[in-house]
Amino acid sequence: MPPLRTALLQSSGRPGSPDENIKVLDEAAGRAAAAGARLLVAPELFLTGYAVGDAVAELAEPADGPGAQAVADLCVRHGIAVHYGYPERAGAAVFNTAQLIGPDGTTLAGYRKTHLFGPFEREWFTPGEQAVVQAELDGVRIGLLICYDVEFPENVRAHALAGTDLLLVPTALMHPFPFVAESVVPVRAFESQMYIAYVNRTGPEGEFEFTGLSCLAGPDGTVRARAGRGEELVIGEVDPEFLTGSRAANPYLADRRPGMYGSLT
Repeated sequence: MPPLRTALLQSSGRPGSPDENIKVLDEAAGRAAAAGARLLVAPELFLTGYAVGDAVAELAEPADGPGAQAVADLCVRHGIAVHYGYPERAGAAVFNTAQLIGPDGTTLAGYRKTHLFGPFEREWFTPGEQAVVQAELDGVRIGLLICYDVEFPENVRAHALAGTDLLLVPTALMHPFPFVAESVVPVRAFESQMYIAYVNRTGPEGEFEFTGLSCLAGPDGTVRARAGRGEELVIGEVDPEFLTGSRAANPYLADRRPGMYGSLT
């Protein structure tokens, strides 16, 4: 099975303007596809912006809303899968959601953030209740988390036990927490033996300053692609053959003793 070339779009887009953010996504998808990528991953709440206050409720849309339709169109046009974040309206609730749409425009998976970070998110969003959401792309089993979720090792281990090969984590990592991108994410990839695509916003937005430093971390704990602090498109490869060899050499999952961990839950 050939590697899955994956593009990480580090950008804050145009906060408050879904139409402009679709244009940014369209341009990035074109560049990524031209470089041979089959998957483009955008940051947390990319469709609307993160620090948009009460506009979250106004800009929220259903999973099959106009934003999803526009992303599906650009996926088909460029022949690439796109994973992006947006505020999802479902009845009276609004979720911080990430959605994966395939190269043929089909929705492959949607995940609602389960661990909300800080008073801002808790004010505007309802936490999701499904821990593991997965999809298949080019033979690679893809899992979805969002930002703060990856900082809980239990979440990543649950994906490992469910067979996730590549974990997509759109994020809005802010100062003073760059160590999450620099250290925590590569360690998560190693201890649970998977690839992790961690894709951040960048620069000032409202009261926040986002750190950038998006990365694709491999199952050996090394970073295969790393962005700087500004807007950037970086590309790396998810190699199923290397992943198989790494799992054989690092048998964390096989060596677990679950009967000893009952106190964790």
